[in-house]
Amino acid sequence: MNIFGVGLPEIAVIAALALVIFGPKKLPEVGKSLGKTLKTLQKASSEFESEFQKAVANSDDVDSESQPELTTQDDSPQQNKKI
Repeated sequence: MNIFGVGLPEIAVIAALALVIFGPKKLPEVGKSLGKTLKTLQKASSEFESEFQKAVANSDDVDSESQPELTTQDDSPQQNKKI
């Protein structure tokens, strides 16, 4: 199990330190608030990603509409003829 580059032994050490620091009575509150914070960050991240995708799609549409059609000139002798 690998979460954010942290393996299971590291998670166990962090949980043990949290238990020692906050105590068994305060730990559920800390876990609940941490969970809410992570959920809010995940929601904000997904909203940002969707807005970014919309902006990229809109800029692609605008770029394709604003660029003029490129045409090539025919180098036939009739065009280069002097009058």
